[in-house]
Amino acid sequence: MNAADQRATGPKRDLLRHALATLAYRARKTVRGAPTDFADFNGAGRTPAQILAHMGDLFDWALAVARGHEAWCDSKPLEWDLEVERFFAALAAFDAYLASDSPVHAPAEKLFQGPIADALTHTGQLAMLRRLAGFPIRGENYFVANIECDRAATDPLPAAKEFS
Repeated sequence: MNAADQRATGPKRDLLRHALATLAYRARKTVRGAPTDFADFNGAGRTPAQILAHMGDLFDWALAVARGHEAWCDSKPLEWDLEVERFFAALAAFDAYLASDSPVHAPAEKLFQGPIADALTHTGQLAMLRRLAGFPIRGENYFVANIECDRAATDPLPAAKEFS
């Protein structure tokens, strides 16, 4: 199999987009309603603002890799609301690229195991930090969640089944 056959195409590209939609859904739930001072909570190493800035950097990098021009940047965290917007804009830009007919210059598996899986881990960290900071989110049955592609930059549909 040559390198071109390993690129993200067809069903693999679709699965990457669904993974991004899943991440967007879970991350949106994790940041929604968080008070501004949550950004600076120092309960386990990096602050939520630093984690979210890193998550935005992951998708700026993923887009650069997909375009064939790898570039990494360590961004200084913005104010919480701006950092939330920046993350979802970066996620949406990467998703839009995957939705286009433009070539993806990296294997789908690498894009999943790198930036997407890393961001899913960090979303869990943010959820844990919310609980530690006294602002827990409600659990949910994500199997029945209303997760749709093309919603990376918008609010997700309401939860289908949250736990009490």
